[in-house]
Amino acid sequence: MSLQTSLDAQTADLATKVGAETTVVASAAALIGGFGALLQAAIDKATAAGATPAQLASLNTLGDTIDANNQALAAAVAANTAAPQSVTTGP
Repeated sequence: MSLQTSLDAQTADLATKVGAETTVVASAAALIGGFGALLQAAIDKATAAGATPAQLASLNTLGDTIDANNQALAAAVAANTAAPQSVTTGP
């Protein structure tokens, strides 16, 4: 196997791994955000049905925690994501 072929294979493997990590991070953010949206919908329905703020306090606190966790995840991803590097090819 030539050096170029080996580098091409390693680059393709790395690109696949980066793509998988990106998908996992996006999925985690969507999952956390989805929980928050579902919880808020339930709170809205309960409020419309006559639930009091006191009855919903623990759910609102849980929603706030979910939102904070989602923001923390987004901040951690942003803080640990390197700026794109330019790639040059050729001799």
